[in-house]
Amino acid sequence: MTEHIAQTTTETSEPLNFHFDNKFVRELPADPVTDNHRRQVMEACYSCVTPRQFKAPELVAFSREMAEELDLSEADCQSAQFTRVFSGNEVMPDMAPHAQCYGGHQFGNWAGQLGDGRAINLGEVINKNGKRWCLQLKGSGETPYSRMADGLAVMRSSIREFLCSEAMYHLGIPTTRALSIVATGESVTRDMFYDGRPKNEPGAVVCRVAPSFLRLGSYEIFTSRGDIETLRKLVDYTLETDFPHLGAPGKETYLNWFREICERTADMVVDWMRVGFVHGVFNTDNTSVLGLTIDYGPYGWVDDYDPNWTPNTTDATGRRYRFGAQPQIAQWNLLQMANAIYPLIDDAEALRDILNDYVTVYTDKWQQMRADKLGLAEFKPEDEELNQELNRVMQFTETDMTLFYRHLADVSVKDIDADEDTLLAPLMVAFYAPESLNRTDKTEFVAWIRRYLQRVKDDGVDDKTRKAKMNRVNPKFVLRNYLSQLAIDKAEQGDYSLVNELLEVMRRPYDEQPQYHEYAAKRPDWARNKPGCSMLSCSS
Repeated sequence: MTEHIAQTTTETSEPLNFHFDNKFVRELPADPVTDNHRRQVMEACYSCVTPRQFKAPELVAFSREMAEELDLSEADCQSAQFTRVFSGNEVMPDMAPHAQCYGGHQFGNWAGQLGDGRAINLGEVINKNGKRWCLQLKGSGETPYSRMADGLAVMRSSIREFLCSEAMYHLGIPTTRALSIVATGESVTRDMFYDGRPKNEPGAVVCRVAPSFLRLGSYEIFTSRGDIETLRKLVDYTLETDFPHLGAPGKETYLNWFREICERTADMVVDWMRVGFVHGVFNTDNTSVLGLTIDYGPYGWVDDYDPNWTPNTTDATGRRYRFGAQPQIAQWNLLQMANAIYPLIDDAEALRDILNDYVTVYTDKWQQMRADKLGLAEFKPEDEELNQELNRVMQFTETDMTLFYRHLADVSVKDIDADEDTLLAPLMVAFYAPESLNRTDKTEFVAWIRRYLQRVKDDGVDDKTRKAKMNRVNPKFVLRNYLSQLAIDKAEQGDYSLVNELLEVMRRPYDEQPQYHEYAAKRPDWARNKPGCSMLSCSS
C-alpha cells in the first residue's frame, strides 16, 4: 500500500484574518427563497447557500503565491482552521456564502439557467494592497442550480483544476487562480465517460480565487428572460467594481466596456494558442467577462500538433472546441454577449463594428505572437507563408508542439547550408515517430528550416539572443494530461507528493530546471489512449 503523505496541519492560536467586503451580495438582488432546493431563480443574481460539512477534510496542497496575495502565511495555510474553512466545514463570521445565477450557450445552443451547481462563493476579501478577491469552493455541496447533480467534485478533476490554474498563471496566461485543494475523506460516485460504469472516487474541494467569477452567461440569462432591470444593475455593478476606469454607466461606457471585453478575450486566446492549450468546453458560461481562463474541465495540451484536436469526448464528433477553432469560437461567444447587452445600447451597428474590430485586434496579436515564437523582431507580411508552411510540415509526422518550438531555438544560423541530418538533429526529440518521416517529408522539413534561418539571418539577430527571446515565450514545461494523471493516481492512494512536486515544476515553466527534465518529455506511449491522458469528459 502506498505511504500516506499529506500536508501537515496544526492548531494555532492565531485565527485566519480576512477583511471581507462582499460587495456582490450587498449591492445586487438576492434570491428571496432561502430554502436550498433546485429551481428557476428569477430576478436575482445569486442565492444564499451554506457549504456542506465533510467528515474528514485533509489538506492536499496550497499555492503559496495565491496565499501571499490573500495575506496568508505558510503557517496559516498549514493550520487546522485553514483546512476547515477551505473544505467548507467552517463558515467565518463575515462570510456571505452564495451561488451565482447565470445561463449560457453550450455547444452553440442556448441552455437556459445553469448557475453555480457545485460552486459556493464564500465572499470577497480585500487584501492589504486594496485588491478584491472572490473566494469560491468548488465541490462543496448542492445549490439551487445543481439540477440533477450532487454538487460534489472528485479528486481527479480537482487536482487538474488546482494544478492547471496555477500552471497557467506562471505561464503568464490570464486565469482564475487556485488557493488550495482539500480531500474530503468521502467518496463520490461518478460515471467518468457516461458509459454506464459508475464508480466511487475520492472527493475533494478546490478553493478557486478570482477578482470576479462573472461570465458572459451571467448577463445572457437576464436578457433571455426580458429582465432588463436586473441586467442593467449587474452591468452597472460590473463597471463600477471591475472596470472603474471606463467611467459612469451610459451608452458610450457600455460600448467601451464591450470593446475591452473583446480585447481581453483576444489576449487570452492568443496566449492559449501560444502554448498549445485547448479549453475543451469554451461555452459562453465558461467565458469570463474579465478575459480570464475559467472552469478547467476537459482541457488539454496539444502534444502531437493537430489544429483539429479536442480533449473533450463530448465534442469528439463535431470538434466545435478544437484547438484551431478557439479564436472563431471566442468571436461567436462575444456575439452572444453583444446580443445580451443590446437592450442597454440599442445600437446594433456600433456593437457589430466592435465585433468586426475583434478580428483585426486578434489578428495583430496573433501575428506578433507567432513572430515571438520564432524569435523574430516583428511579423512581416511575407511571414504568413512561412507560418502556413510550418503548420503543414509539422503534420507530416506526430510533432510535439511544445518540444518543437523549444528546440527550434537550438537550430543555428551558421548551419543554414549544413546537411539534412545536422539541421534536423535538434528537432528529432520533438517527433513521436521520426522513422515515419519519408525522404520527401525530410526534404520539405529541411527546406522550411533553411527558409526560417534565412529569415532570422535577415533579421540580424544572433543565435544566443534569439534563443533567449524564444525561451521566454516557448515553455519547456506544460501541464500535460499524463503528468496530471500520474499525480491523480498517487493522490487517490493518499500520496500527494507528486501534486506538490508538479506545482513546484510549473512555477518556472520557461526555465531549464534540469532536475525536473523528465517532466518536459513527450507524452509516453502508455498514455496515448489511457483515460485522463488523452480525451476527457465533462464529468467531474
